[in-house]
This record gives sequence, C-alpha cells and structure tokens, in this order.
Amino acid sequence: MRFVYPQGKRKALTFSYDDGQNFDRRLAELLRSHGMKGTFHLNTGRLGLRRGTEVYVSREEISEIYAGHEVACHGVEHRNLPTITRQQVILEIQEDRKVLEEVTGELVQGMSYAFGNYNQEIMDIARSLGIKYSRTVQETKGFYPPSDFMAWHPTCHHNSGLLELADRFIDVPGFYELPIMYVWGHSFEFGLSGDWSVIEAFADKMAGKEDIWYATNMEIYRYIQAVRQQDFSADGEVMYNPTAMSVWINGPEGIVEVKPLHSVSVV
Repeated sequence: MRFVYPQGKRKALTFSYDDGQNFDRRLAELLRSHGMKGTFHLNTGRLGLRRGTEVYVSREEISEIYAGHEVACHGVEHRNLPTITRQQVILEIQEDRKVLEEVTGELVQGMSYAFGNYNQEIMDIARSLGIKYSRTVQETKGFYPPSDFMAWHPTCHHNSGLLELADRFIDVPGFYELPIMYVWGHSFEFGLSGDWSVIEAFADKMAGKEDIWYATNMEIYRYIQAVRQQDFSADGEVMYNPTAMSVWINGPEGIVEVKPLHSVSVV
C-alpha cells in the first residue's frame, strides 16, 4: 500500500513566489491558464508602493490577481527576522496575517522567510502565531516532502536547472512516496529582464499531466498532514482515517479514497 495524492495522482507540483510586484499578474495568469496553482507571498507594508522600477500590487487588486492561487505572508516590511527583536518579529508576521486575512476573507497560515533567513527561534515564533509552513531558499534538487514544514526547502529556483529537473520529475522513480516538485522565485526576475521563456517552457512541459496534482503550498501541507495522522491496526492491515479530509491510497484493490472517520483494509 502506498499513499497517493487526491484522485489517485502520484505527484504534486507547486510554486512559491515572493514580494508581490506587479509582474505577479502575468505569472499568476500563466499558471492559471495551464491549470496550475501557486502561492504568492506578500509584504502588506508595500502594497500599492511605487519605488523606482519597483511597483507592488495594491490591496484592491489582490483578489483579482491571485484568484485560484494562495496568498501567504512574507513579513509586513520584508525585514530580516533573525536580526530584529522578538516583538518586531511578532509584528512582522502577525500584522501581515491580519491584513491578508482581511483582504482575502480566508485564513492565511503560510509564509516564506524574507531573504531566506531564519533560525529555530523564528520558526517557533511563527508557529505560535498560527503559521503552519514556511519556505526557505535552500534548494534540494529533490522531490521528497519536508520533514518539518516550518523549514520547507524548495526543489529549485526557476533559474537553477528547472527544465532538466522537470524531466527528472516526470520520470521520478517509484520509490518516491508523495513526491513534490516545488519551484520558487520572484516574478520581477522575469519582468525586469523581459525573458519569460523558462517559466513558459516549464508550464508548457508540465501542464495536463494526469498523474500530477497541481496544488497550492497550503493544499499540499494539509493533505500530507492528514496522511501523517492516519492510524493503523497493530498488524498493519487496517487503516483508519481520523481526520476531516479524505486520503487516497494505492492498495490491493487499486486507488481507494479513505473518507473521514472510515476504515479500510490495506492488504
């Protein structure tokens, strides 16, 4: 028996993009048009700001630009969290959450660390403030789910062998359980250079795969957390789903949806 993603899909693909500059509009639409989802991490203290070549999305645009995607925290002012006081860290995260939740009308519990900088204290503070996962900038070049979602290392930056890794992901070996390809970056890297070719080629290559679940960061977090809460009989032959979310397995009878509060034989 192996766990699989919703509807029996074997792999998951997600994106994580920071800072909320106006180039997010084109990137969000590119992903949407290819049936893909991403997570966009915003600094609410910069919403609507225009500073030289930097133009940030406005509060009023968020619902339109990020429709179908996830909006998450990146700190109110994009401050380097390990170098400021505990109280300032709390304000950076908590106030970011408050504004984004007010704008979106949804719980905002995801984050990425500004500058990719964090430590155990920052992780603990963020977790205490209701953050469920936070992305780093440490590339793995691999596809395993994170052991700790508060230090969720991406597969790669989009300028780091993206298309070659896409080929590897398409043919990922069967011993990977719940493999994820997790791409991160900033949309302004495409916008300022005018070169969108890499991300466009990647989207074309990866779109429409029947074995890939296209999901936001939070959707993946919630699903894998549900998987990790499954209960088994002492002999390992019966699985019970104690969560409020369906979990899918590939068992002796093929793909099976294990509904909330239901048991199933896994041999």
